[in-house]
Amino acid sequence: MSEKRVYTFGNGQAEGRADMRNLLGGKGANLAEMNLIGVPVPPGFTITTDVCNEYFEKGKDDVVALLKVDVEKSIHHIEKLMNSTFGDPENPLLVSVRSGARASMPGMMDTILNLGLNDEVVKGLAKKTGNERFAYDSYRRFVQMYGDVVLGMKPVNKDDIDPFEAIIQKVKSLRGIVLDNEMNVEELKQLVVLFKNAIKEQTGSVFPENPVDQLWGAICAVFDSWMNERAILYRKMEGIPQEWGTAVSVMAMVFGNMGDTSATGVCFSRDAATGENRFNGEYLINAQGEDVVAGIRTPQQITKEGSLRWAKQQGISEEIRAAKFPSMEEAMPELYQQLNALQDKLEKHYHDMQDMEFTVQEGKLWFLQTRNGKRTGTAMVKIAMDLLHEGLIDEKTAIQRCEPNKLDELLHPVFDKEALKEAKVLTRGLPASPGAACGQIVFFADDASKWHEDGHQVVMVRIETSPEDLAGMSAAEGILTARGGMTSHAAVVARGMGKCCVSGAGAINIDYKARTVEIDGTVLHEGDYLSLNGSTGEVYAGQVKTKEAEVSGDFAELMALCDKYTRMVVRTNADTPHDAEVAKRFGAVGIGLCRTEHMFFDKDKIKPMREMILADTKEGRETALAKLLPLQKKDFVGILKCMDGQPVNIRLLDPPLHEFVPHDIKGQKVMAEEMGKSLAEIQQRVAALQEVNPMLGLRGCRLGITYPEITTMQTKAILGAAIELKRQGYHPMPEIMVPLVGTYKELKQQQAVIRAAAKELFAEEGMEVDFKLGTMIEIPRAALTADEIAKYADYFSFGTNDLTQMTFGYSRDDVARFLPTYLDEKVIEVDPFQVLDQTGVGQLVEMGVKKGRSTKPTLKCGICGEHGGEPSSVKFCHRVGLDYVSCSPFRVPIARLAAAQAAVEK
Repeated sequence: MSEKRVYTFGNGQAEGRADMRNLLGGKGANLAEMNLIGVPVPPGFTITTDVCNEYFEKGKDDVVALLKVDVEKSIHHIEKLMNSTFGDPENPLLVSVRSGARASMPGMMDTILNLGLNDEVVKGLAKKTGNERFAYDSYRRFVQMYGDVVLGMKPVNKDDIDPFEAIIQKVKSLRGIVLDNEMNVEELKQLVVLFKNAIKEQTGSVFPENPVDQLWGAICAVFDSWMNERAILYRKMEGIPQEWGTAVSVMAMVFGNMGDTSATGVCFSRDAATGENRFNGEYLINAQGEDVVAGIRTPQQITKEGSLRWAKQQGISEEIRAAKFPSMEEAMPELYQQLNALQDKLEKHYHDMQDMEFTVQEGKLWFLQTRNGKRTGTAMVKIAMDLLHEGLIDEKTAIQRCEPNKLDELLHPVFDKEALKEAKVLTRGLPASPGAACGQIVFFADDASKWHEDGHQVVMVRIETSPEDLAGMSAAEGILTARGGMTSHAAVVARGMGKCCVSGAGAINIDYKARTVEIDGTVLHEGDYLSLNGSTGEVYAGQVKTKEAEVSGDFAELMALCDKYTRMVVRTNADTPHDAEVAKRFGAVGIGLCRTEHMFFDKDKIKPMREMILADTKEGRETALAKLLPLQKKDFVGILKCMDGQPVNIRLLDPPLHEFVPHDIKGQKVMAEEMGKSLAEIQQRVAALQEVNPMLGLRGCRLGITYPEITTMQTKAILGAAIELKRQGYHPMPEIMVPLVGTYKELKQQQAVIRAAAKELFAEEGMEVDFKLGTMIEIPRAALTADEIAKYADYFSFGTNDLTQMTFGYSRDDVARFLPTYLDEKVIEVDPFQVLDQTGVGQLVEMGVKKGRSTKPTLKCGICGEHGGEPSSVKFCHRVGLDYVSCSPFRVPIARLAAAQAAVEK
């Protein structure tokens, strides 16, 4: 921790600089830097982020005592540079108090302007400026802000109007005026009195007249705002640690509300939505900063080009635009030229798009803030590539400048922003798979398929999904589930399909019999429209307009840059040729996980699969498997052909067998008829397949060891498909993966079965194909004994979904019951099924790699859990030496960017 708690800036000098943002916050660091490079900034000082942590550890009184001397010295520093005195009625200095975390959190914390005014000082300010209206306008704004931020003046009910705004409306209505700047001096004086009375009546607090008391109240309120509800929520969304804290910057006030030669505004050096190199922003004459963003008055555009575009969108004639809404470029041409020159200077200095706040006080331009601007995914990529072409950044910086997760915005359909303003939010769940979906509600997979075939767009609503819902999920625009987490079946499969999915929406109550879903009192029926936002987890009533995401040529250029620098390649998790093709288009260089059990639910395969499960003898199973073999082979031909010349890692069958049989009487009767069995026989076999804990039961390699004929069939289907393609001139690269191995003997046994089946097939076909044989490391014991297992494996694929489940002892399908509490109480920092637990699970991965390669130095290692598409997890995989990561098709670009960033950072 820094012993120095307060850093001053002003008059071209500063104790801080841009690279001290961790200590001074983004705002404080940039205010110091702007001073150092000659940008006009009002003088002030910044209290460090370390003090914020002290504030919550030691309490308000102790921190005020610690800061008292430094803050007094710093106020004198401002007084000297501004030639005015804090609290002096004759020559008053006023200040603003602003928050500033190291990561930009726009609008999340509090700001107070015009601090230092009281009933005496306001008279001195009016006399000093010769502008009584300006003085009392500033005073009423200060009382309003201070009452809200420091004294807690809020609406009594959440639906009520802001109490201060209610008073303003009442005063304006008496004279029939609409805008704040139409109020006269007497009305502004009246507001001050009414505001103070309302504060005392509602909060019991008296508005403080002493400027020093005001200052300490504001500083502490800004620290308190670090822990307000919206700031906490924003930090959760953005992954900003609580311990970072916020700095507090105190600056001399400059005033945009001193008349028609004064103004305030916000501007961007480039378009934050599209990334175009176009200076843009909004300003207001005779106003203060909050007016621009509060919507009290219609802001005007800074550039003439922007003003013309805005007028066209609004249907305003050029005559009216020029008269009522002139741009700053037209109304204040000299100041506009200064502003334009300085925004260009700041962008070139920071080598990034800047978001700036400024004030013009009686013809003099002041900058109040600059920061790297927030931007859309499209803008992010375009700006990075444009800055590269302009020579402002190099290739490695362009890669690091992009946030991997924001690439999602480029790949999935999105809701129209204007349409969202009118949308009614019914509830929220987990944003399991990004994108936007709109369709009619259906509850069953068969109905989803049928409605889709009939030309309907549908959203499938389920308590939870199972592999049997696959066809319905494929037909649906989106999936909504009441249960399940981010790695539930619905979530994993939806991401693989590129389908929008909201999972774990606990507020929804589904009645399958009535075919209704009730959401907080609203009852929706089958066929009603519903819209899902898979990027936020929001569920909307009715139809919300969507649009296809726009992927620019800049995206392809960024991906090419990633390939240039990356060491660790990216494969995909894909079970169909369609998924493989999508992933290949996004740059996947192979398949890291093909789950064969997903293939068996196809209507052509489910019957022989059930025959195999129900067979009492090995001969009966082999008869059923003989029917399955050509069907499986056909699937593998499609996938291997799509990924020609690239590795395809195919996992042998790994589901609990009970998932393949129906559990309802109707389904069991149909199955009995199809199988030529009695209902009693079917029910007896279904009951026999039930397990107390199926995830730890007869699945994975245990299934292949118990029924080796299944492994034999799958081996012949995989290698038979490869032989067929090889004869056609293709270059198939199959990899056969044995799942759920916990001891080397399990792999050794399955290896013998696979090798024997391959030898038999090659003899029958008169042709051989090369193939790799590996295993999935998803049981802690496998990682601990990886040196023994590696003797029988060509490669390891870490299945971190199950490895996380078994290491933590959390059921990934039931975590929604306790995980929110764990996250709120800081028992764990993040959902371990979304972000790899590098300390525990990651240690097993690292150990598995080291131990495996100690036995077999050539051992290839990859990851195929959902963590393979999460940026911080991908970077961890790079650090521990994995050769590849594998993820859902739509996460491939995210993983490619994260892998390249890992290589560049190293």
